[in-house]
Amino acid sequence: YYFPCQRWLAVEEDDGQIARELVPVDEAFVKKESENDGQSPATLGLEQKAKSTTYTVKVKTGDKKNAGTDANVFIILYGSKDDTGIVSLKASKINKNKFERGKVDEFTVESVDIGDLKKIKIGHDNKGNSTGWFLEWVEIDAPSLGRCLKFPCGRWLDKSEDDGAVERIIFPAELQTVEYIPFVPYEITVYTSDIFGAGTDADVFIVLYGNDGICTQQKSLCLNKREQRMYFERNSVNQFIVELEDVGDIIEKIRIGHNGGGLNSGWHLDRVTIRRLLPNGK
Repeated sequence: YYFPCQRWLAVEEDDGQIARELVPVDEAFVKKESENDGQSPATLGLEQKAKSTTYTVKVKTGDKKNAGTDANVFIILYGSKDDTGIVSLKASKINKNKFERGKVDEFTVESVDIGDLKKIKIGHDNKGNSTGWFLEWVEIDAPSLGRCLKFPCGRWLDKSEDDGAVERIIFPAELQTVEYIPFVPYEITVYTSDIFGAGTDADVFIVLYGNDGICTQQKSLCLNKREQRMYFERNSVNQFIVELEDVGDIIEKIRIGHNGGGLNSGWHLDRVTIRRLLPNGK
């Protein structure tokens, strides 16, 4: 069995996760990569993405005295087929100091197919100076499934409050479930030119346009400022797997640009290639 990863396991990199679920691939893919001698390998990103589900997890800490926590918070998603196992909520995309009073934090959780999301378990390890936590709600959005679920809590996870529990099982509020057309994964490869000053540190974004005026939202390709400094260097090839609205079989045009930020914002773009995994897996 071959389990390629090619991803960071780091709080400050990629999606912030320090554990990953990997799916096996055909041996031929691995051989293809070694034959390429490390030069722009035949990546498996899109194929692996098709076998996994990315969840955006938003967590609201209550607006009460001492509601925030310094403890290590974890979550488990339980589906009709499987569960994610314990996922540490380490890297909030919104706040450097997470789980503070009245704040919403956002995390990315990636998992193989667990089926329809039925319930969650969320809790903490009760370690640190201020451990008690008042959890208002959890919202979990799965773009590839076209479903966003709300898990109301409104209770303490505190040894000395409420029933003394520091972890809770919560079920979704059916009336608050939002359904929409599922997103699809696109593999976007960006080639920066090989001329002086070609690279950029700005926030690069893309929009895809299909037939009949259908277009995606404007999406930043980098997750954070650190990635902006790392990617889009002179004569570089950077690949991104991005979940976006489905614009159909034909991409009429793309709009790509940046926000003009960073020390060196000017960018000489050579070309962009885009690959979409079709429903039959091609």
